[in-house]
Amino acid sequence: MLSMHTSPLEQPGTGDAGGLNVYVVELSRQLAALGTEVEVFTRATSSSLPPTAELHPGVTVRHVPAGPFEEMQRAELPAWMCAFTADVLRAEAEREPGWFDLVHSHYWLSGQVGLAAARRWGAPLVHTAHTLAKVKNRTLAVGDPPEPPARVLGEEEVVAASTRLVASTAEEARHLVDLYGADPTAVDVVAPGVDLEMFRPGEQAAARRRIGVPVNGHLLLFVGRIQPLKAPDLLLHATAELLRRDPRLRESLTVAVVGGPSGTGLDRPDALVKLAADLGISDVVLFHPPAPRAQLADWFRAATAVVVPSHSESFGLVAIEAQACGTPVVAAAVGGLRIAVADGRSGILIAGRDPVAYADALSELLARPGWRRRLAAGARAHAAGFGWPATAHGVLASYRAALSPSAVAV
Repeated sequence: MLSMHTSPLEQPGTGDAGGLNVYVVELSRQLAALGTEVEVFTRATSSSLPPTAELHPGVTVRHVPAGPFEEMQRAELPAWMCAFTADVLRAEAEREPGWFDLVHSHYWLSGQVGLAAARRWGAPLVHTAHTLAKVKNRTLAVGDPPEPPARVLGEEEVVAASTRLVASTAEEARHLVDLYGADPTAVDVVAPGVDLEMFRPGEQAAARRRIGVPVNGHLLLFVGRIQPLKAPDLLLHATAELLRRDPRLRESLTVAVVGGPSGTGLDRPDALVKLAADLGISDVVLFHPPAPRAQLADWFRAATAVVVPSHSESFGLVAIEAQACGTPVVAAAVGGLRIAVADGRSGILIAGRDPVAYADALSELLARPGWRRRLAAGARAHAAGFGWPATAHGVLASYRAALSPSAVAV
Protein backbone atom coordinates (compact mmCIF):
# COMPACT_ATOMS: atom_id res chain seq x y z
CA MET A 1 0.00 0.00 0.00
CA LEU A 2 1.10 3.52 -0.75
CA SER A 3 0.10 6.46 1.44
CA MET A 4 2.72 9.03 0.59
CA HIS A 5 1.24 12.19 2.07
CA THR A 6 0.06 10.92 5.45
CA SER A 7 1.13 8.09 7.71
CA PRO A 8 -1.28 5.50 9.13
CA LEU A 9 0.55 6.04 12.44
CA GLU A 10 -0.51 9.71 12.63
CA GLN A 11 -3.29 10.94 14.92
CA PRO A 12 -6.39 11.67 12.79
CA GLY A 13 -7.92 15.10 13.12
CA THR A 14 -5.00 17.40 12.41
CA GLY A 15 -2.58 18.14 9.59
CA ASP A 16 -3.35 15.82 6.69
CA ALA A 17 -4.41 12.97 8.96
CA GLY A 18 -8.07 12.07 8.75
CA GLY A 19 -10.39 9.44 7.36
CA LEU A 20 -7.80 8.17 4.89
CA ASN A 21 -5.48 7.28 7.77
CA VAL A 22 -8.24 5.36 9.52
CA TYR A 23 -9.09 3.61 6.25
CA VAL A 24 -5.51 2.44 5.64
CA VAL A 25 -5.06 1.27 9.23
CA GLU A 26 -8.31 -0.65 9.50
CA LEU A 27 -8.22 -2.12 6.00
CA SER A 28 -4.61 -3.28 6.48
CA ARG A 29 -5.44 -4.92 9.81
CA GLN A 30 -8.41 -6.75 8.34
CA LEU A 31 -6.46 -7.87 5.28
CA ALA A 32 -3.72 -9.25 7.53
CA ALA A 33 -6.34 -11.12 9.57
CA LEU A 34 -7.56 -12.67 6.31
CA GLY A 35 -4.05 -13.82 5.37
CA THR A 36 -2.80 -10.97 3.16
CA GLU A 37 0.52 -9.50 4.28
CA VAL A 38 0.63 -5.71 3.88
CA GLU A 39 3.51 -3.24 3.66
CA VAL A 40 2.52 0.42 3.84
CA PHE A 41 4.94 2.99 2.39
CA THR A 42 4.66 6.55 3.72
CA ARG A 43 6.92 9.61 3.72
CA ALA A 44 9.15 9.98 6.78
CA THR A 45 8.48 13.28 8.60
CA SER A 46 11.14 12.89 11.30
CA SER A 47 14.72 11.57 11.41
CA SER A 48 13.83 9.79 14.65
CA LEU A 49 11.31 7.49 12.95
CA PRO A 50 12.51 3.90 12.53
CA PRO A 51 12.85 2.65 8.93
CA THR A 52 10.06 0.17 9.63
CA ALA A 53 7.39 -0.22 12.29
CA GLU A 54 4.86 -2.96 12.94
CA LEU A 55 1.37 -1.52 12.86
CA HIS A 56 -0.26 -4.90 13.47
CA PRO A 57 0.85 -8.51 13.03
CA GLY A 58 1.20 -8.86 9.27
CA VAL A 59 1.22 -5.08 8.65
CA THR A 60 4.54 -3.22 8.32
CA VAL A 61 4.85 0.55 7.89
CA ARG A 62 7.92 1.72 5.95
CA HIS A 63 9.08 5.31 6.48
CA VAL A 64 10.53 6.54 3.21
CA PRO A 65 13.00 9.49 3.25
CA ALA A 66 11.78 11.98 0.65
CA GLY A 67 12.33 15.67 1.23
CA PRO A 68 12.95 17.38 4.57
CA PHE A 69 12.10 15.58 7.80
CA GLU A 70 9.07 17.71 8.61
CA GLU A 71 5.39 18.02 7.90
CA MET A 72 4.78 19.52 4.46
CA GLN A 73 1.79 21.03 2.74
CA ARG A 74 0.31 18.72 0.10
CA ALA A 75 1.08 21.34 -2.54
CA GLU A 76 4.79 20.85 -1.82
CA LEU A 77 4.78 17.08 -2.08
CA PRO A 78 4.71 16.58 -5.89
CA ALA A 79 8.30 17.89 -5.98
CA TRP A 80 9.34 14.89 -3.87
CA MET A 81 7.42 12.15 -5.69
CA CYS A 82 10.50 11.04 -7.66
CA ALA A 83 12.56 10.65 -4.49
CA PHE A 84 9.74 8.77 -2.79
CA THR A 85 9.26 6.51 -5.82
CA ALA A 86 12.96 5.68 -5.99
CA ASP A 87 12.99 4.48 -2.40
CA VAL A 88 9.82 2.44 -2.87
CA LEU A 89 11.37 0.72 -5.89
CA ARG A 90 14.58 0.10 -3.91
CA ALA A 91 12.61 -1.82 -1.27
CA GLU A 92 11.44 -4.35 -3.85
CA ALA A 93 14.87 -4.55 -5.47
CA GLU A 94 16.22 -5.91 -2.18
CA ARG A 95 13.76 -8.83 -2.33
CA GLU A 96 13.38 -11.74 -4.69
CA PRO A 97 11.58 -10.88 -7.96
CA GLY A 98 7.81 -10.84 -7.67
CA TRP A 99 7.83 -10.06 -3.94
CA PHE A 100 4.81 -7.75 -4.21
CA ASP A 101 1.72 -9.30 -5.79
CA LEU A 102 -0.25 -6.06 -6.02
CA VAL A 103 0.02 -2.32 -5.40
CA HIS A 104 -2.83 -0.42 -3.72
CA SER A 105 -2.45 3.37 -3.77
CA HIS A 106 -4.42 5.90 -1.72
CA TYR A 107 -4.96 9.48 -3.00
CA TRP A 108 -3.60 10.78 -6.29
CA LEU A 109 -0.02 11.45 -5.12
CA SER A 110 0.35 7.81 -4.12
CA GLY A 111 -1.36 6.84 -7.36
CA GLN A 112 1.43 8.48 -9.36
CA VAL A 113 4.01 6.54 -7.35
CA GLY A 114 1.91 3.41 -7.75
CA LEU A 115 1.98 3.68 -11.54
CA ALA A 116 5.77 3.58 -11.57
CA ALA A 117 5.97 0.77 -9.01
CA ALA A 118 3.32 -1.38 -10.67
CA ARG A 119 4.97 -1.05 -14.08
CA ARG A 120 8.43 -1.87 -12.72
CA TRP A 121 7.22 -4.87 -10.74
CA GLY A 122 4.77 -6.19 -13.32
CA ALA A 123 2.04 -6.01 -10.67
CA PRO A 124 -1.54 -4.75 -10.99
CA LEU A 125 -2.44 -1.37 -9.53
CA VAL A 126 -5.59 -0.87 -7.48
CA HIS A 127 -6.32 2.76 -6.65
CA THR A 128 -8.61 4.46 -4.12
CA ALA A 129 -8.94 8.20 -4.73
CA HIS A 130 -10.61 9.15 -1.40
CA THR A 131 -11.29 12.62 -2.84
CA LEU A 132 -11.45 13.86 -6.41
CA ALA A 133 -10.30 17.30 -7.54
CA LYS A 134 -13.06 17.80 -10.10
CA VAL A 135 -15.72 17.05 -7.48
CA LYS A 136 -14.03 19.16 -4.81
CA ASN A 137 -13.75 22.12 -7.19
CA ARG A 138 -17.51 22.05 -7.72
CA THR A 139 -18.20 22.63 -4.01
CA LEU A 140 -15.40 24.89 -2.79
CA ALA A 141 -15.71 26.65 0.55
CA VAL A 142 -15.49 30.44 0.50
CA GLY A 143 -11.83 31.42 0.37
CA ASP A 144 -10.60 27.94 -0.55
CA PRO A 145 -8.51 27.92 -3.76
CA PRO A 146 -9.42 25.36 -6.42
CA GLU A 147 -7.38 22.20 -6.72
CA PRO A 148 -4.57 22.83 -9.25
CA PRO A 149 -4.60 21.55 -12.85
CA ALA A 150 -1.57 19.35 -12.04
CA ARG A 151 -3.69 17.35 -9.60
CA VAL A 152 -6.52 17.00 -12.11
CA LEU A 153 -4.10 15.73 -14.77
CA GLY A 154 -2.46 13.42 -12.25
CA GLU A 155 -5.81 11.93 -11.27
CA GLU A 156 -6.80 11.44 -14.90
CA GLU A 157 -3.57 9.56 -15.55
CA VAL A 158 -4.00 7.32 -12.51
CA VAL A 159 -7.62 6.55 -13.36
CA ALA A 160 -6.71 5.65 -16.94
CA ALA A 161 -3.81 3.38 -15.98
CA SER A 162 -5.14 1.58 -12.89
CA THR A 163 -6.12 -2.06 -13.19
CA ARG A 164 -9.03 -1.58 -10.76
CA LEU A 165 -10.53 1.43 -8.99
CA VAL A 166 -12.18 1.20 -5.57
CA ALA A 167 -14.93 3.77 -4.95
CA SER A 168 -16.59 4.32 -1.58
CA THR A 169 -20.06 4.94 -3.01
CA ALA A 170 -21.99 4.46 -6.24
CA GLU A 171 -21.92 8.26 -6.65
CA GLU A 172 -18.12 8.28 -6.51
CA ALA A 173 -18.08 5.47 -9.07
CA ARG A 174 -20.25 7.62 -11.37
CA HIS A 175 -17.86 10.54 -10.91
CA LEU A 176 -14.92 8.34 -11.90
CA VAL A 177 -16.77 7.26 -15.04
CA ASP A 178 -18.45 10.54 -16.02
CA LEU A 179 -15.76 13.05 -15.01
CA TYR A 180 -12.60 10.98 -15.50
CA GLY A 181 -13.53 8.51 -18.22
CA ALA A 182 -12.99 5.39 -16.10
CA ASP A 183 -14.00 2.04 -17.54
CA PRO A 184 -17.21 1.25 -15.60
CA THR A 185 -16.33 -2.46 -15.59
CA ALA A 186 -13.09 -1.68 -13.73
CA VAL A 187 -14.70 0.24 -10.85
CA ASP A 188 -15.65 -1.59 -7.65
CA VAL A 189 -17.89 0.03 -5.04
CA VAL A 190 -16.76 -0.89 -1.54
CA ALA A 191 -17.98 1.18 1.41
CA PRO A 192 -15.52 2.04 4.18
CA GLY A 193 -16.24 0.61 7.59
CA VAL A 194 -16.31 1.32 11.29
CA ASP A 195 -14.79 -0.50 14.28
CA LEU A 196 -18.03 -1.68 15.86
CA GLU A 197 -16.24 -2.88 18.99
CA MET A 198 -14.54 0.42 19.77
CA PHE A 199 -17.42 2.60 18.58
CA ARG A 200 -20.44 1.28 20.43
CA PRO A 201 -23.18 2.77 22.61
CA GLY A 202 -22.43 3.53 26.24
CA GLU A 203 -23.78 5.45 29.21
CA GLN A 204 -23.82 9.13 28.26
CA ALA A 205 -23.24 10.58 31.73
CA ALA A 206 -20.22 8.33 32.33
CA ALA A 207 -18.74 9.31 28.97
CA ARG A 208 -19.21 12.99 29.80
CA ARG A 209 -17.46 12.57 33.13
CA ARG A 210 -14.51 10.83 31.44
CA ILE A 211 -13.97 13.65 28.92
CA GLY A 212 -14.71 16.44 31.39
CA VAL A 213 -17.85 18.09 29.99
CA PRO A 214 -21.06 18.92 31.92
CA VAL A 215 -23.05 15.81 32.73
CA ASN A 216 -26.37 17.61 32.34
CA GLY A 217 -27.62 19.61 29.39
CA HIS A 218 -26.93 19.17 25.68
CA LEU A 219 -23.65 18.65 23.84
CA LEU A 220 -23.38 19.40 20.12
CA LEU A 221 -20.18 18.01 18.63
CA PHE A 222 -17.98 18.62 15.60
CA VAL A 223 -15.07 16.23 15.00
CA GLY A 224 -12.51 16.66 12.24
CA ARG A 225 -9.83 18.79 10.73
CA ILE A 226 -10.46 22.51 11.17
CA GLN A 227 -10.49 23.82 7.61
CA PRO A 228 -13.04 25.52 5.36
CA LEU A 229 -13.87 22.27 3.55
CA LYS A 230 -15.18 20.70 6.77
CA ALA A 231 -17.17 23.88 7.62
CA PRO A 232 -17.13 23.88 11.43
CA ASP A 233 -18.02 27.58 11.15
CA LEU A 234 -21.49 26.54 10.01
CA LEU A 235 -22.08 24.85 13.37
CA LEU A 236 -21.03 28.04 15.18
CA HIS A 237 -23.42 30.17 13.11
CA ALA A 238 -26.22 27.66 13.78
CA THR A 239 -25.40 27.81 17.50
CA ALA A 240 -25.69 31.60 17.47
CA GLU A 241 -29.11 31.25 15.84
CA LEU A 242 -30.22 28.70 18.46
CA LEU A 243 -29.23 31.07 21.28
CA ARG A 244 -30.90 34.01 19.56
CA ARG A 245 -34.15 32.07 19.47
CA ASP A 246 -33.89 30.79 23.03
CA PRO A 247 -31.36 32.58 25.26
CA ARG A 248 -32.16 30.14 28.07
CA LEU A 249 -30.24 27.44 26.13
CA ARG A 250 -27.02 29.21 27.12
CA GLU A 251 -27.37 27.67 30.60
CA SER A 252 -27.46 24.08 29.33
CA LEU A 253 -25.70 23.98 25.94
CA THR A 254 -22.09 23.02 25.18
CA VAL A 255 -20.72 23.04 21.63
CA ALA A 256 -17.45 21.13 21.27
CA VAL A 257 -15.03 21.29 18.34
CA VAL A 258 -12.57 18.39 18.48
CA GLY A 259 -9.73 18.62 15.97
CA GLY A 260 -6.82 20.70 14.77
CA PRO A 261 -6.10 23.13 11.91
CA SER A 262 -5.41 21.59 8.51
CA GLY A 263 -5.08 22.61 4.88
CA THR A 264 -6.00 26.23 4.29
CA GLY A 265 -7.10 26.32 7.94
CA LEU A 266 -3.41 26.53 8.84
CA ASP A 267 -3.32 30.04 7.37
CA ARG A 268 -5.67 31.26 10.12
CA PRO A 269 -5.42 28.73 12.96
CA ASP A 270 -7.38 30.95 15.39
CA ALA A 271 -10.16 31.89 12.95
CA LEU A 272 -12.75 29.65 14.59
CA VAL A 273 -11.95 30.97 18.08
CA LYS A 274 -12.32 34.52 16.76
CA LEU A 275 -15.61 33.65 15.05
CA ALA A 276 -17.04 32.29 18.31
CA ALA A 277 -16.07 35.56 20.01
CA ASP A 278 -17.56 37.66 17.22
CA LEU A 279 -20.82 35.70 17.43
CA GLY A 280 -20.94 36.13 21.20
CA ILE A 281 -20.96 32.38 21.90
CA SER A 282 -17.47 31.81 23.33
CA ASP A 283 -18.98 30.86 26.69
CA VAL A 284 -20.69 27.79 25.22
CA VAL A 285 -17.99 26.71 22.74
CA LEU A 286 -15.23 24.32 23.80
CA PHE A 287 -12.16 23.70 21.61
CA HIS A 288 -10.36 20.40 22.15
CA PRO A 289 -7.32 18.96 20.32
CA PRO A 290 -7.62 15.77 18.25
CA ALA A 291 -8.58 12.83 20.45
CA PRO A 292 -7.21 9.26 20.38
CA ARG A 293 -9.69 6.71 19.05
CA ALA A 294 -10.83 5.36 22.41
CA GLN A 295 -11.41 8.88 23.76
CA LEU A 296 -13.11 9.88 20.53
CA ALA A 297 -15.68 7.14 21.11
CA ASP A 298 -16.46 8.76 24.47
CA TRP A 299 -16.94 12.14 22.76
CA PHE A 300 -19.46 10.53 20.43
CA ARG A 301 -21.29 8.79 23.31
CA ALA A 302 -21.36 12.04 25.25
CA ALA A 303 -22.93 14.06 22.44
CA THR A 304 -26.60 14.82 22.02
CA ALA A 305 -25.90 15.10 18.28
CA VAL A 306 -22.85 15.16 16.01
CA VAL A 307 -22.82 17.77 13.26
CA VAL A 308 -21.02 17.09 9.95
CA PRO A 309 -21.56 20.18 7.75
CA SER A 310 -18.82 19.51 5.16
CA HIS A 311 -18.90 21.06 1.70
CA SER A 312 -18.00 17.64 0.27
CA GLU A 313 -17.24 14.17 1.60
CA SER A 314 -16.36 11.07 -0.36
CA PHE A 315 -17.93 9.04 2.45
CA GLY A 316 -17.97 10.48 6.00
CA LEU A 317 -16.30 8.19 8.55
CA VAL A 318 -17.04 10.57 11.42
CA ALA A 319 -20.75 10.21 10.73
CA ILE A 320 -20.58 6.42 10.76
CA GLU A 321 -18.45 6.30 13.92
CA ALA A 322 -20.83 8.64 15.75
CA GLN A 323 -23.85 6.58 14.73
CA ALA A 324 -22.11 3.38 15.80
CA CYS A 325 -22.02 4.94 19.29
CA GLY A 326 -25.78 5.46 19.10
CA THR A 327 -25.60 9.21 18.47
CA PRO A 328 -27.76 10.92 15.82
CA VAL A 329 -25.96 12.91 13.13
CA VAL A 330 -27.00 16.16 11.48
CA ALA A 331 -25.07 16.33 8.22
CA ALA A 332 -24.85 18.07 4.88
CA ALA A 333 -26.68 16.24 2.11
CA VAL A 334 -23.55 15.92 -0.01
CA GLY A 335 -21.46 13.10 -1.47
CA GLY A 336 -21.06 9.99 0.64
CA LEU A 337 -22.86 11.52 3.61
CA ARG A 338 -26.09 10.68 1.80
CA ILE A 339 -25.10 7.02 2.24
CA ALA A 340 -23.42 7.32 5.64
CA VAL A 341 -26.54 8.91 7.19
CA ALA A 342 -30.02 7.44 6.77
CA ASP A 343 -32.14 10.60 6.65
CA GLY A 344 -34.96 10.45 9.19
CA ARG A 345 -33.79 7.09 10.59
CA SER A 346 -30.27 7.62 11.93
CA GLY A 347 -29.95 11.37 11.57
CA ILE A 348 -30.93 14.38 9.51
CA LEU A 349 -29.53 15.49 6.16
CA ILE A 350 -29.57 19.21 5.39
CA ALA A 351 -29.65 20.54 1.83
CA GLY A 352 -27.81 23.81 1.28
CA ARG A 353 -25.52 25.87 3.51
CA ASP A 354 -28.01 27.95 5.50
CA PRO A 355 -27.22 28.00 9.26
CA VAL A 356 -30.93 28.57 9.91
CA ALA A 357 -31.71 25.16 8.42
CA TYR A 358 -29.16 23.54 10.75
CA ALA A 359 -30.60 25.50 13.69
CA ASP A 360 -34.10 24.28 12.77
CA ALA A 361 -32.98 20.63 12.76
CA LEU A 362 -30.95 20.95 15.95
CA SER A 363 -33.71 22.81 17.76
CA GLU A 364 -36.16 20.03 16.99
CA LEU A 365 -33.68 17.39 18.13
CA LEU A 366 -33.07 19.17 21.42
CA ALA A 367 -36.77 19.69 22.07
CA ARG A 368 -37.97 16.15 21.26
CA PRO A 369 -36.25 13.51 23.44
CA GLY A 370 -38.48 10.73 22.10
CA TRP A 371 -37.40 11.43 18.55
CA ARG A 372 -33.75 11.58 19.66
CA ARG A 373 -34.10 8.12 21.17
CA ARG A 374 -35.60 6.74 17.95
CA LEU A 375 -32.82 8.27 15.89
CA ALA A 376 -30.22 6.95 18.34
CA ALA A 377 -31.54 3.40 17.93
CA GLY A 378 -31.63 3.82 14.18
CA ALA A 379 -28.09 5.23 14.21
CA ARG A 380 -26.56 2.10 15.73
CA ALA A 381 -28.62 -0.17 13.46
CA HIS A 382 -27.54 1.79 10.37
CA ALA A 383 -23.85 1.82 11.34
CA ALA A 384 -23.91 -1.92 12.01
CA GLY A 385 -24.02 -2.50 8.25
CA PHE A 386 -20.57 -0.89 7.80
CA GLY A 387 -18.11 -3.16 9.63
CA TRP A 388 -14.49 -3.21 8.43
CA PRO A 389 -14.52 -6.99 7.75
CA ALA A 390 -17.09 -6.37 5.00
CA THR A 391 -14.84 -3.65 3.56
CA ALA A 392 -11.84 -5.99 3.56
CA HIS A 393 -13.77 -8.74 1.81
CA GLY A 394 -14.92 -6.25 -0.82
CA VAL A 395 -11.40 -4.96 -1.41
CA LEU A 396 -10.06 -8.52 -1.61
CA ALA A 397 -12.61 -9.22 -4.34
CA SER A 398 -11.23 -6.20 -6.20
CA TYR A 399 -7.70 -7.56 -5.73
CA ARG A 400 -8.73 -10.94 -7.11
CA ALA A 401 -10.24 -9.26 -10.17
CA ALA A 402 -7.04 -7.25 -10.65
CA LEU A 403 -4.94 -10.41 -10.40
CA SER A 404 -7.08 -12.46 -12.79
CA PRO A 405 -5.47 -13.40 -16.13
CA SER A 406 -8.05 -11.32 -18.00
CA ALA A 407 -7.19 -8.10 -16.11
CA VAL A 408 -5.65 -5.30 -18.15
CA ALA A 409 -2.05 -4.64 -17.14
CA VAL A 410 -0.90 -1.18 -16.06
